[in-house]
Order: sequence, then structure tokens, then C-alpha cells
Amino acid sequence: MTPESFRNLCLFHTLDGLRDGLTHFSGSSRAALIYAISPEDPIRVYDPQHLLKGHEPILKELYLQSNQWRKDVAEEVLKKMHSGHIHAEKNLQLAGLISHGGRSRSIFYQMWFTEHHPDMCSIGPTQCWLEQAVWLLSHDFATEDPLYTETSGNVLREYATHAVRDYIIDRMNVLLGWDTQIRVYPVLDAVLSISRTREEAAWPLGELTFIEPKAVSNLEFLARFPLLEQPNLNNFKHVRKLLQSVENSDRKLISDGKTIVGIAADAEKTFRIVADFRGEYGFLRINGDPVCSFADGSFHSTTRQAKLVEVEEALLGSKLDFPTGHELFKIITRIVHTAQREKFGCALIIDLNDTPIKIAGQKSEQTLDLRQERILRLSESLAKLDGALHIGADLHLHGFACLLDGHAIPGEDRARGARFNSALRFTAENPNLIVVVVSMDRPISVIQEGVELNAQCEWKPVMGCIDPPATLERFIE
Repeated sequence: MTPESFRNLCLFHTLDGLRDGLTHFSGSSRAALIYAISPEDPIRVYDPQHLLKGHEPILKELYLQSNQWRKDVAEEVLKKMHSGHIHAEKNLQLAGLISHGGRSRSIFYQMWFTEHHPDMCSIGPTQCWLEQAVWLLSHDFATEDPLYTETSGNVLREYATHAVRDYIIDRMNVLLGWDTQIRVYPVLDAVLSISRTREEAAWPLGELTFIEPKAVSNLEFLARFPLLEQPNLNNFKHVRKLLQSVENSDRKLISDGKTIVGIAADAEKTFRIVADFRGEYGFLRINGDPVCSFADGSFHSTTRQAKLVEVEEALLGSKLDFPTGHELFKIITRIVHTAQREKFGCALIIDLNDTPIKIAGQKSEQTLDLRQERILRLSESLAKLDGALHIGADLHLHGFACLLDGHAIPGEDRARGARFNSALRFTAENPNLIVVVVSMDRPISVIQEGVELNAQCEWKPVMGCIDPPATLERFIE
């Protein structure tokens, strides 16, 4: 195998593993790489799924119109670096993208990119993932051993827990310094195991807070267990039972990372890692800042709340003035998030016509002003009824339990149920409408003119990298 073929193979396996791992962590994701092997080489782009499309002007400005990226670290410095050392390159802050790069003796420059999904708790774990891709590709190029070319891809494919751990360690080092006693892997293992443990058929609820052992004495406990009777953290069934003492309250179960120390009402004044169990899912936080969510025995980046980006864009593109569109978006978001939180399906018809259309359904004697808090709370309850809420551009509720009908159209999905397919048919025959469908077991669907605006895009599989990736000049052309 020639050196060039070996490098192409490394690029393929590393990017494919990264893309696949991030897809499981954050939803459908792409990845791309910009790199130069030596200081004299042209900058190249490996972007098989067109992630960087639309960013050509800024890439041209950064890498072609300026040579500063070549001069940021002198070649002599790289030569003196240890073979396992990486000089980090920070996020380029490109819109809609997360990036992280580095320099090493084996690869002069590399910058990895992936999508910045709008519903991420934090980009920190994803940046750690990209940092690991930098290190693995540098290592593979340095060893030049084709026997291990697939190993890096397999590591990145299963990196979710490690990425969360790496991010937490980074935050701990900044906030506490290097001298910390909490071991993060056992904490993460306990969180996932407890989240899967039912007690009398019920999923766990409540907060489990991990603090530094040396900070335990600073807490005011409601109840503290004797030292020799503190339950071990790895006794997941016992910890799950103890969580019942703090569910639906402001109390916290306190752990030092090894045992359950006791129950406290306030741990806000010390560094803490919090596992917030909310039934079938939960959230991991550091000092109140979200890190990730967890469900089904694994970690995910999602906030589990719809951002409704497509609805916001459609309202901005409508003839509504900005204050009205913003208020309408807040109303829609409030109802959708309530449906998600309380786990019921519903549909919302956003009618942007000057005169709302006639829809079969239940009506009040007068339209209801959704800007009033009590009316908005009523609408959240009315959304539970079969049928859809009819919301006008005047910020009023014009009907509820509305029936959506229409003729069959191409693109219907029999796996999605009546609410989704009825919305497709209804919007195909009625212009200037947006329908938001909330399903109990699927993501939110935003439908307009018979098309699902936020349909999940299934990217074509990445094919093997046979030829060297294109230079940036060619990529831009």
C-alpha cells in the first residue's frame, strides 16, 4: 500500500466513525476535514456530504487570501514537539458548525467540522469528540501501519460516554484545579444504570448530586447517613429506592462519588455534578449548566425540547410584523413544550391568512386572546382533545378539536399515523398555513404546503476515499 493510499484510508475510517458516532449522539450528522500534511502542502478539503457548502467565502478568506494559519505555529516548534503532543486550534465559530483542530509533527494542520444542532444541551462533548479525531488521525499518520486503520473509526463510533467524561474533566480542571477526587467514569456508569432501574414499575425521578468529598462537611444535611452505613453508589437498586425520598421536591440525594452520603436541600454553594432523573430520561448538569441528556442507557446531546426553528423561519418570512410574529412564536412554543413535558400528542394550525379559514371543530362564542395567561393555560389543556387547535395571526384561538381533511397526496407515510398524514393533506389544499404536529413517540413535525419542513435528512453513506481530497481552490470552484 502506497503512503497516499494509506492516508486516504485513514481519512475515510476516521471521518466515517466520527460521523456515525455523532449521529447516534446528536441525530443525523455530517463531518468534514480541512488539512495540510506539511507546511508546504496545499490546504485540502475532505467533505463527502457537503457539510461546508455555503461557507466557501469565509474559508477562502481564512485559508487562501491569508497565510496567517500557516504562521500561527512555527515549523521549528512542531519539530521539537513530542510525537504524541497536539497543539490545539480553537473553534472557527462558523454559523451552524462546530469545529476543532490541531497541529502535530505528523499533520501540520487539521480542522474538523460537524453540525451544530439547534437542540444541543452543550457543544462541549462534541468538541471533545472532534479533539479526539484530531489526535487519532495524527497518531495513524505517524504510525503508518495499515493493520490498525479501522481502529480509530471504531473508537470514534463508540465515543459518547468518553466525550461526556472528557468535557466534565475539562470543566473540573478549570473550576477545581487538578486535585480532584471524584472519578467521573463510575459516576456516569451509575447515572446510566440507575436511569434503567425501575422501582415498582416506575422510572426514577429526582436529583442525585455528586460533590467533592472534601466539600461534604460544608453542606447542611437534612439527613446524613452514618459512615459505615452509607450505601455504595454501585448498588444501583438501593440508590434507586433512595431516590424516592427526593422525587418531586427541592431535596437532593448527595453522593461523594463512591457512596450516598445523605439528603440535603441546598448544594448550590459548591461544585457539583447533578443527574436530574425525569422518568424515562434525564439531564446531566455541572453547576446548573447542562451537559447532555440521557435515555435508553446512553447519553445524547439533545435538550429534548423542540426548538421549532422551521416555524420561526416561516413566521419571519410571512407578512406579519416582527412583534406579532415573535409573540405568536412564543405561544406556539409554550403549547408544544407543554405537550412534550406532559407526554400527549396534539396538532396546532397556525393560520397566517388575514381572515382565518373555516375549519370544522369546536368553537367558543368569541375568539380567545392567547396573550392572556389564563387563556394560554386553557389552550394547553384544550390541545389534549382529539383534533387540532386553530390559532390565527391575530394571536387568538379560533377553534379547538378541529378536523383536518383533504385528498391523498404523494409523500404520505403510513407509519406516521392519522394526525401527521391529515396535516399533510390539509396544508396541501389550504395555503398560508403551518401545522405543527406533536407525537408522543416521535420528534415534532412542522408541515406547510403538504411538505414536512423539518423532515430528518438521511445522508448517503460515505464512500471510500480513493483519490486524494480536493484542494481548497478546487473545492471552492
